[in-house]
Amino acid sequence: MSPVIKPSNSFALMLTIALLQIAPGVWADAPVWRVTDGESTVYLGGTVHLLRPEDYPLPEEFDQAYEGSSALFFETDISSMNELSVQAQILQQLSYSDGRTLKDVLDTEVYAALETYTAGVGMPLMMLEHFKPGMIVSTLQVLEFQRMGFTPQGVDAFFNTQALTDGKSLGALETLDEQIGFLAAMGEGNESEFIMMSLEGLDTTAKLMDQMIGAWRTGDSEALRTLFVDDMLERAPAVYDSLLRQRNLRWIPQIEAMFDDPEIEFVLVGAAHLVGADGIVELLRARGYVV
Repeated sequence: MSPVIKPSNSFALMLTIALLQIAPGVWADAPVWRVTDGESTVYLGGTVHLLRPEDYPLPEEFDQAYEGSSALFFETDISSMNELSVQAQILQQLSYSDGRTLKDVLDTEVYAALETYTAGVGMPLMMLEHFKPGMIVSTLQVLEFQRMGFTPQGVDAFFNTQALTDGKSLGALETLDEQIGFLAAMGEGNESEFIMMSLEGLDTTAKLMDQMIGAWRTGDSEALRTLFVDDMLERAPAVYDSLLRQRNLRWIPQIEAMFDDPEIEFVLVGAAHLVGADGIVELLRARGYVV
């Protein structure tokens, strides 16, 4: 029987699968930061969207920030992603609606390589013919992660559930439409190169994820930059720009506005968004905030 992939699982994974970069924070052993303007405080947490059961409990710094906050902000509305209408919307926007199929947008050799790979994981390519490259790659990545024991119960989902239980306020930095748009556009105009790069990456997924989770738990920024950001900048600079740099710049005004309200927010985003010169931490420092 062919594996069945839930759209919401694929969607959550693809948006952040290789975007898990950590920088040194206020708590040295975890990707959690306390940011202040001298009067108000905002906590930042770098998340991993998929984890294994053995990755719990989370580093205690996450719990400290959660207990010290009254409102949580995520990249998007996590709860709505399980709604059937939203999953139908995701599938519609991640499918070709103009009659094209993968055969029309991929080189012959790339199509053959993809067909060989999908057959090897028990998912005939004919099942995926009408999906855009972003959905294709996310589906294959979800299969690989499921094989390794990962589930969508990552840091974001964990705290979303906890906040609903505790009655804390919830917010989102982006609409679901915006996030779906990022995924739908991935590889557009360079479909063959995008698919081949992704297939090559799948071969090392298991090794990289073990290293990434270990570095994430200990806040090893150098290891994670080498594993993810450096490679992305070299091989897919357009993806880096659209999924990290530009989104961070759009989020900064929203985060700055949090310093002017009475609540203490805990902002939880894929950890790659918090790294380096283009990361939220450095962008806030450049604006005079103390981290």
